[in-house]
Amino acid sequence: MAELRLSVPLPLLLFLLVLLLPLAQGSAYLSGYRSRSRLQRDRQIRNIRPNIILVLTDDQDMELGSMQAMNKTRHIMEKGGTHFSNAFSTTPMCCPSRSSLLTGKYVHNHHTYTNNENCSSPSWQAHHEPHTFAVHLNNSGYRTAFFGKYLNEYNGSYVPPGWREWVALVKNSRFYNYTLCRNGIREKHNSDYSKDYLTDVITNDSVNYFRLSKRMYPNRPVMMVLSHVAPHGPEDSAPQYSTAFPNASQHITPSYNYAPNPDKHWILRYTGPMRPVHMQFTNMLQRRRMQTLLSVDDSMEKMHNMLVETGELDNTYIIYTSDHGYHIGQFGLVKGKSMPYEFDIRVPFYVRGPNVEQGATKPHMVLNIDLAPTLLDIAGVEIPAEMDGKSILKLLDTDKPVNRFHLNRKGKMWRDSFLVERGKPLHKRADGKEMAQEENFLPKYQRVRELCQKAEYQTSCQQPGQKWQCVEDPSGKLRLYKCKGMASLYAPPVQALTASRAPQLSLSSTADGCACANVGFKTAVLRRKKLLAKKKMKSSKSASRKRWARSVSFELDGDMYAVDLGESYQNSTWTLGRSGGAAPEEHDDEFSGRPTADSGVPPAALKVTYRCSILMNDTVKCDGGLYKSLQAWKDHKMHIEHEIETLQTKIKNLREVKGHLKQVRPEECQCNTPSYLLKNKGSFVLGSGRVHSLRMPKQKTQWLQKEQKRRKKLRKFLKRLRNNDTCSMPGLTCFTHDNHHWQTAPYWTMGPFCACTSANNNTYWCLRTINDTHNFLFCEFATGFLEYFDINTDPYQLMNAVSTLDRDALNSMHQQLMELRACKGHKQCNPEKGGKERNYFSEYRPVYRRKRPKVKKPSSKSLGQIWDGWVG
Repeated sequence: MAELRLSVPLPLLLFLLVLLLPLAQGSAYLSGYRSRSRLQRDRQIRNIRPNIILVLTDDQDMELGSMQAMNKTRHIMEKGGTHFSNAFSTTPMCCPSRSSLLTGKYVHNHHTYTNNENCSSPSWQAHHEPHTFAVHLNNSGYRTAFFGKYLNEYNGSYVPPGWREWVALVKNSRFYNYTLCRNGIREKHNSDYSKDYLTDVITNDSVNYFRLSKRMYPNRPVMMVLSHVAPHGPEDSAPQYSTAFPNASQHITPSYNYAPNPDKHWILRYTGPMRPVHMQFTNMLQRRRMQTLLSVDDSMEKMHNMLVETGELDNTYIIYTSDHGYHIGQFGLVKGKSMPYEFDIRVPFYVRGPNVEQGATKPHMVLNIDLAPTLLDIAGVEIPAEMDGKSILKLLDTDKPVNRFHLNRKGKMWRDSFLVERGKPLHKRADGKEMAQEENFLPKYQRVRELCQKAEYQTSCQQPGQKWQCVEDPSGKLRLYKCKGMASLYAPPVQALTASRAPQLSLSSTADGCACANVGFKTAVLRRKKLLAKKKMKSSKSASRKRWARSVSFELDGDMYAVDLGESYQNSTWTLGRSGGAAPEEHDDEFSGRPTADSGVPPAALKVTYRCSILMNDTVKCDGGLYKSLQAWKDHKMHIEHEIETLQTKIKNLREVKGHLKQVRPEECQCNTPSYLLKNKGSFVLGSGRVHSLRMPKQKTQWLQKEQKRRKKLRKFLKRLRNNDTCSMPGLTCFTHDNHHWQTAPYWTMGPFCACTSANNNTYWCLRTINDTHNFLFCEFATGFLEYFDINTDPYQLMNAVSTLDRDALNSMHQQLMELRACKGHKQCNPEKGGKERNYFSEYRPVYRRKRPKVKKPSSKSLGQIWDGWVG
């Protein structure tokens, strides 16, 4: 009986254990996730993709203490997420950096080089805008939305692909009196703070859109971009913050007003110390910039509270960063960006979200080109191979499983170098060959060459409505000239003239066909023309007063030439004025549009126009109607201006034909001293009715190019004088500031001043490296100037230490820089190194030489070859 009593409850015990064990596990699971809401647990079970919110500021620095004004943002992002202490922008300019952010590509791959060059251009819209991260996320099911500043040259005429909700600023940054493109409809805003302050408009619209999306589509993830204009100019703060930071001085770093800098590139050598008015301006500028960021700080708090209320905080990735940094007084530059130094390329970068470590700071190098692949990786979308950046998600994942077999194995390095580039690329290499360019961005001379192949540009302003004509200058380059006013109707056919004269040219000269009797043909013809003119002048007294216009003499390149104007000129001017008869009607109508009137003209007078003549005593006489009717006077004066412009155009075209003839001059068989053309024999090809010659001698071509540049500078200088522009300087980017610039408090009251911030030759490519052994910046400028800074010993880049490097180190850095300049795709642009390759940069250690006795300088061959064009 005892054994029976024990055997009965045994199955029951097993049954109870089977039932209670899952319940115990469930209670443990619930106790571990007790803080999570039911909605978040349901989301984890359904595996809903996370929301993404990207908050982007404009021109926010990291080195000048701008984050000190944003306590709410730092509390949300630093304590609740991860801060990347080495975050950089690859191009410290607005539009290029934003284009890199959207596409995940370096500037040399999306070709938006400046804030004007290809910024939101038709080329950008056709080749790169259809491939932004928004397009990929929208196709994967995300509800995408954009609020705020897009690109500097965005005109609001369209909605870019990939965005379901579109509220974008038209053109550049403003806080008041701006225009928005709201889903294709332009929306004008004024200066009322409660309705129009842009930072608040962006915040309110984005919060409302997120709430509405979750209400209508609770299971659809949302991706929003909040692109604030703060702290970009005009730095208008909210009224409640206009008195904040009265003693802002975070911008005063060791490099503040450190000028001049004779060891740095041209603009810093040119810039001297700031004047007191400049220093006062930098203090107020820093104060106003930090005031604008207080509204962004409020925006971050409002966004965070909304996510908490909707229960979406733990399922949302929030990324906070800026397009690039800024400088205020550094190296004597009053304000600006576009420099390769730390204050312009370092940006704030914070991330919080699911499985992101809280309160952590990571030293990994993160770039603006990493944002696009990171957003795609978060959404579970495949990253395109053509993106140059790579996802940082693996740096954030705290739940990543550890392989117990690889605990002692060193993993691959994340990244220790990247490219900083700014400015337009050089279209020709040092060896003279053209650099490869994509179809959507061609050099200017190639675009002109393609346009000149079209029939509409090959006629000399003869087609109705033609605005441009293509002309070959004396150096052999094709150029576009504008058909100005009515002159386009009468411009002589230069190309037809060239084609008609072409068969008369001797295109090949041989010893058998050489005739020295023709030497001096040019001077003989000129003498004959002079004698002919003298004989005609002696034979007729009346002709002496008719200002013989059959030939025109002018000086070019130090020589006097007589040009026969031909029948076309006589028909248009001379025959109109002959007293013996009237010109054909069609010529009259085409040229002047006025009927011929010969009444009242003395026979000994030279008729210049149909209403005015020059008498024997060199006085001008017109018919009586011009002296009585103001309208007739105005009409005739306009007619004369048109004829003058026509003649000037004809003379200009004749000079170009003459320059062309100088290029195709046949050989003189060594009968006289040969000119430079005899030393550089050219071959000529007849095609499409035109004569094309080979390039002129190198020295002559260089002289022509210098002359063209000189004339261009002179035109710009005269334009500045006409506009009373006393601030602009040749080759410099300058700005003026006065008491009316800032329309909100605090106001500027110290009067106008001028300052220059950058230069046209500020084009550079830099190698920025941070690893266990090195932390340096190496730059090559388009001028050939080199700069090197060891950030460990010189964190503010005060001294250019390129002279401390040996030639092997320079060559090695140059080689890596050239590889990055040509890289395409994340594999080429992010060479991963591990194991032995970690010491790759050991050869870049500076060489500090001791003082030694003077010895003979070794040759360049013994030092090792360095690339052409460097300046040391």
